[in-house]
Amino acid sequence: MFAHGFGCDQTMWRFLAPRYENRFQIVAFDYVGCGKSDFSQYDPERYAALEGFAEDIVEIARAAELKDIVFVGHSVSSMIGYLAARKEPELFSHLVLLVPSACYINHPDYEGGFAREDLEGLIDLMEKNDLGWAGFLAPLVMQNENRPELTLELEESFCAADPEIARQFARATFLSDNRDDLTPFHPAPLIVQCRDDRISPQPAVEFVRQKLEGSVLECLPIGGHCPHMTHPDETAAAIDAYLERENLPRKS
Repeated sequence: MFAHGFGCDQTMWRFLAPRYENRFQIVAFDYVGCGKSDFSQYDPERYAALEGFAEDIVEIARAAELKDIVFVGHSVSSMIGYLAARKEPELFSHLVLLVPSACYINHPDYEGGFAREDLEGLIDLMEKNDLGWAGFLAPLVMQNENRPELTLELEESFCAADPEIARQFARATFLSDNRDDLTPFHPAPLIVQCRDDRISPQPAVEFVRQKLEGSVLECLPIGGHCPHMTHPDETAAAIDAYLERENLPRKS
């Protein structure tokens, strides 16, 4: 199961997900309010916190009668998927967390990457300028100047979202703090980190690794926050090595 990050949709897995079609049943989806989902089903109260999105993952799994899920979550979906797996562990086999962060806000004893006022300023900009924020955030997230088409794609994805839903998703994402929710998960998850990531810096990813005791950390020598798009070969290699270590069965 592939779960996209903030402001994205399931199409952004197109470089990575097809590599596993011959081994696994592939499930990808758009969160309510993203991509081609039914925006009329958006509930501001349900999605005010990441737990609402985690409930959606559980509901998708049950509706599709899924089991032994290898969950691959990008960015905020790493935490969403973790919350879902803690809620209904019998549904999940393994977790693959791409560039996770349990909290994006700096604290005296924790480096999340951003001052709270900076993130609140971003959300304020989203309210004042529906399009300008996308042009600011997309290059910061993608961080691969040699792939301008991917930065443009992400910017267009940001702009395609309903402005109010995007602001609420941004609040749930960037102002969340799931540090106290993290406890070891068995089997140990794979955590994929990028060497130069301005959204999930190394100390934030290392915090997740320490809390998920025994987890496997793969640090890719690349920049940016979207390794599944900018460097799918390296990302797939990290996942493949993990799957091999876990001796996961092939699709029958």
